[in-house]
Amino acid sequence: MINVEAVPTHRGWECQVEVTEGGGSSRHRVRLSVDDLEHWGQLPSETPESLVGRAFEFLLAREPAAQILKTFELADIQRYFPEFDAEIRDR
Repeated sequence: MINVEAVPTHRGWECQVEVTEGGGSSRHRVRLSVDDLEHWGQLPSETPESLVGRAFEFLLAREPAAQILKTFELADIQRYFPEFDAEIRDR
């Protein structure tokens, strides 16, 4: 299960993410800019929470939660997974 709480900042949102799987959990902090939401979001209805949740579904399909960075910017995902851009738009 993925739980995301987004708090507005002057540049976008800071999202606290908790991933619970297999009896364990991990916590992550993801920074999301307004540009990120416009670029990857399914506007007009996408929220910061839903976009980050979809991004974590993408990540969890590729690696266990324990291997996901504890703090990162949403745009960093594409650096590690070049297919992120195309796939997140299709989800």
